Amino acid sequence: MVYFMGVDIGTFESKGVLTTADGRIVARAMQPHKMIVPQPGWAEHRAEEDWWGDFTVIARKLLAESGVDPSDVKAVAASAIGPCMLPLDEAGQPLCNGVLYGVDTRAADEIEQLTTAIGRDTLLARCGNALTSQSVGPKILWLKNKRPDLYARARMFLSATPYITYRLTGDYVMDHFTAAGFTPLYDAAANAWSADFADGIVDLAYLPRLIWSSEIAGTVTEQAARETGLAVGTPVLCGTIDAAAEAVSVGVTGPGDMMLMYGSTIFVILVTAKPVRDSRLWYAPWLFEGLEASQAGLATSGTLTRWFADQFAREIDPAEVMQTMAREGATSPPGAKGLVVLPYFSGERTPIHDTKAKGCIFGLDLTHTRADVYRAMIEGIGFAVRHITETYADVGQPPERVIAVGGGTNNAVWLKAVSDASGHPQILREVTTGASLGDAFLAAVATGHAVLGDIERWNATVRVEQPDESTQRIYDRRFPIYKALYQQTKDLMAALSDMRDA
Repeated sequence: MVYFMGVDIGTFESKGVLTTADGRIVARAMQPHKMIVPQPGWAEHRAEEDWWGDFTVIARKLLAESGVDPSDVKAVAASAIGPCMLPLDEAGQPLCNGVLYGVDTRAADEIEQLTTAIGRDTLLARCGNALTSQSVGPKILWLKNKRPDLYARARMFLSATPYITYRLTGDYVMDHFTAAGFTPLYDAAANAWSADFADGIVDLAYLPRLIWSSEIAGTVTEQAARETGLAVGTPVLCGTIDAAAEAVSVGVTGPGDMMLMYGSTIFVILVTAKPVRDSRLWYAPWLFEGLEASQAGLATSGTLTRWFADQFAREIDPAEVMQTMAREGATSPPGAKGLVVLPYFSGERTPIHDTKAKGCIFGLDLTHTRADVYRAMIEGIGFAVRHITETYADVGQPPERVIAVGGGTNNAVWLKAVSDASGHPQILREVTTGASLGDAFLAAVATGHAVLGDIERWNATVRVEQPDESTQRIYDRRFPIYKALYQQTKDLMAALSDMRDA
């Protein structure tokens, strides 16, 4: 028997699997951690404890639970949240906490500064992306501007997955999919770092070597073997961002396939045959040379429902609160008795890219209950997904097949609201929390033990969530109100944000 290990580092927890060459999972493990929010608009992880620490704990758990000899693990792959910004010193030690992906909005001034200097059209043409809170380049510039002492000591800038790969192999590498999030430092046409816009941000010598996600980055070192329990010399893949591994795990492989990931945030990946250049969306090369990816994401989804439960359902057992709230929300009718929610509780990413956007619960009266507000929040997330799918249609790339994945797919109210609001059926696979499964699958492919088409055998379809026509009509009437609500209040949102910052 041969085995493959996949480990995924998420926003609030990490997961891992150990599989056979035919996709049978022989062990699972998970490890929780916290997202650090030092102040509004900031989001951080501790790289040593939350990224590498979780990986070592999970690797040891998987080996112990399965009883597999480490020498029988033929390859290991990791994925993680991203793109993130982590500066390392000359000795490879983190200089500060890892600054997270688009939920961290600290670099708004640097985004504006760089966009003005380079030009939005030039950014789209050269990098494939506008500068947003998802971009790492402005966050490096923020470090230079606001923490010059740390910036001066930095000798390498990584994201989460490359940091794990570095700890496993001792090599600094990054996949192209992750690198595309380092705008304006990545040239999308050349698939390479570019010095054209790097002046004043970072020396390109402080960025890792670029390879494709499924390429072997190196092998497990003696030090990493002692910490993880893996065998010295085990091949390690370059790895990628969690959402991409998640997409692979459910069979998003060809043009027209779209992954809708339900997690702490909603994240979307649409595989395309040619690059999509639109400032409302994010671009990246796909994991395999010759294919492209167009991406989108909300700033809150699972974090919003968790916040609501934490604040307004404290009497419910924490172990049961999310399931209880889902049942309660199902008692409210579609349309939540006239409520509309803008789910911009951490600003918003695609398609509006507004770090100053605010959450809004609109239409409240004395008849509304907690169940109505919860349902309206779920429906607000559904409307936000529709806003994204309509944006794809606007650029001539409507999704042909939507595959849902992530822990939120267990919430029947949420799943149904998204299908009804967007009008898209959603395919559900047997394994719906599978970034780590995608990692293991990529490890099997990279070492010649599987081919891409085998994912249909590794993770079979179990059902399809179809839109309900009567509920769609209700949502069709409310969606224009949802969009108008933001347009008519965004200046007020910005004013409130500025007042709070002051």
